[in-house]
Amino acid sequence: MVARITTFAFEGIEAKPVDVQVQLTSGNPHFAIVGLADKAVRESQERVRSAFAAIGLALPPKHITVNLAPADLPKEGSHYDLAIALGLLAAMGVIAPDALDEYAAIGELSLDGTLGQTLGVLPAAMAAQALDLRLICPEVCGPEAAWAGEGSLAAPSLIAMVNHFAGRASLAPPVAGELAPAAAGPDLSDVKGQDGAKRVLEIAAAGGHNLLFCGPPGSGKSMLAQRLPGLLPPLSASELLEVSQIQSVAGLLERGKLSRQRPFRAPHHSASMAALVGGGIRARPGEVSLAHHGVLFLDELPEFPAQVLDSLRQPLEDGSVVISRANRHVRYPARFQLIAAMNPCRCGGGPGDGACRRGPACARTYQARISGPFFDRIDLFFDTPPVTAMDLTLPAPSEGTKEAAARVSAARAVQADRFADTDGTGRRAVNADAPAKDIATIASPDERAGALLADAAAKLALSARAYHRVLKVARTIADLDGAGGVQRVHVAEALSYRRRLPDEQAAGASTRSLAR
Repeated sequence: MVARITTFAFEGIEAKPVDVQVQLTSGNPHFAIVGLADKAVRESQERVRSAFAAIGLALPPKHITVNLAPADLPKEGSHYDLAIALGLLAAMGVIAPDALDEYAAIGELSLDGTLGQTLGVLPAAMAAQALDLRLICPEVCGPEAAWAGEGSLAAPSLIAMVNHFAGRASLAPPVAGELAPAAAGPDLSDVKGQDGAKRVLEIAAAGGHNLLFCGPPGSGKSMLAQRLPGLLPPLSASELLEVSQIQSVAGLLERGKLSRQRPFRAPHHSASMAALVGGGIRARPGEVSLAHHGVLFLDELPEFPAQVLDSLRQPLEDGSVVISRANRHVRYPARFQLIAAMNPCRCGGGPGDGACRRGPACARTYQARISGPFFDRIDLFFDTPPVTAMDLTLPAPSEGTKEAAARVSAARAVQADRFADTDGTGRRAVNADAPAKDIATIASPDERAGALLADAAAKLALSARAYHRVLKVARTIADLDGAGGVQRVHVAEALSYRRRLPDEQAAGASTRSLAR
């Protein structure tokens, strides 16, 4: 007789069903696990053996074969322990074999038979619901599994599972964890001066545009970036589900607590490519996926290795990242908003003693560490001027995050009606995500605005991508102004946020003059 129970293998945030088949046959005592299992899975036999001993059971002196089907699907991790143990209990007759028919199981066993924290419980619970199965998981993961719906079981130990199936003590269904509202972060009113930078930050928040602040040290670039999440609307239901699944696989959900706060990730410039885009032996999600539906802040942008920055080009364009392995490809969602900050040159380029004495050559050398195609994927460039002592003595601004967030929310509501879930995902679409085929419809400039844009495209040598991004930014500015169409003033402001070369910065030239 073969005892069976379902468990799951993870490919990205997708939980794929695995049929755990356990068979006891006569022969020399042996415990074999087959089905393309990695070392952590094969070590399960020792954890199961010790857990059985802890509850007063011994493995039968038979040939034990555990097959994890399908055999061509890689199996990684320790979460197969519970399914293997339950299948073995059913094969031994400790629990009724048909008792496992409506269950799936996921969990890691300790040597004393207790069940510990396991990654990926939320996507596993959702996959079990889709298969009309009830998920058995560790008690500590119960609040996380409960978010997928009713029917899950959360057990503290293996003996508790045996008692449950024997009818001696029933397990209470887990209760879903806390749903925290978006927390209040640092306020925009803390930033004195920098009115232009606040304006461009508001535009970035309203349209989901990528933004680069360039300015001397101490001009408030990081302060401004840290206040962007406060301008963004809370996660929608579908966005919350995607973000929580990624956090579950990464082990970032504590006691099943979900939050509608948009993620804000700020990796150090020494981060490796695997840390940023994902990777490792088990292809874990990187910072770009942990920032899904949120903000990825890269401070000191030119200090990141060029190869690491160029690895962001595909997720910036596609909204996902694919990690390739010899026998599989793992896809993680990575639709994030990029905010970056940098000094104009290696010297800092600040006023007074911090001023660069090498001129534009220093800035050219420093900025050349970032590739042109990467710059081409940034919508908004803003040079933050130095903050003077007089700026710091001024009273706090009358407007803060609350007022700016209200304007951002109104602009995003217009965009939600405009796109009306055109991608079928339930995600709140924004102007930055508009496909090229729709730009002519949603951001068509009037005659004067079109003439200005055509002249700018020729003089600034805009690429096709940059041309479309200018139109998207102009559309967002029009949405903030409550305008129905894209006018010359909107295109002029959008052009003023295009990148300036170091020679233009030194000469004080600006695309604003072109806009006029």
